[in-house]
Amino acid sequence: MKACHEALTGFPVVIALPVLWGDQDLFGHVNNIVYLRWCETARVEYLIRAGFWPKLPPETIGPILAAVSCGYKRPVTYPDTVYVGARVTRIGNSSFRMEHRIVSKSLDMVVAQSDTTLVTLDYSRNKTVPVPDECRKAMEKMEGRALISVLPCGL
Repeated sequence: MKACHEALTGFPVVIALPVLWGDQDLFGHVNNIVYLRWCETARVEYLIRAGFWPKLPPETIGPILAAVSCGYKRPVTYPDTVYVGARVTRIGNSSFRMEHRIVSKSLDMVVAQSDTTLVTLDYSRNKTVPVPDECRKAMEKMEGRALISVLPCGL
């Protein structure tokens, strides 16, 4: 897919989402939690494409969010459209890291950057398990490169 903005080049999953009037808070800009929802939507789309999204409610192996951080660069206001990119940056034994970048169409710039850590969980036993090989291979194919953990990543 051709990136809709140069800042999203290299992101295998990019989605477009409208900014809704109700996304704004009393300060007149999109509330910080909405950015995390946008990233969540892109993350789920990525996991669906990688074949790593479990049937809901999950009863087998699937990902669960372990950590999230977000750096807000510029406020977004209604009306606007945002483009949200998702990519895996590394895979450990039982966890993997994802990066999300949000671009405002109106501002024509990156407005936020988020990093997440997901853990592979066996929901039936409530225990972490290794990232399945088929999911690892699907993510590497989507990314077009090997995803070897530089740091210990198994939480």
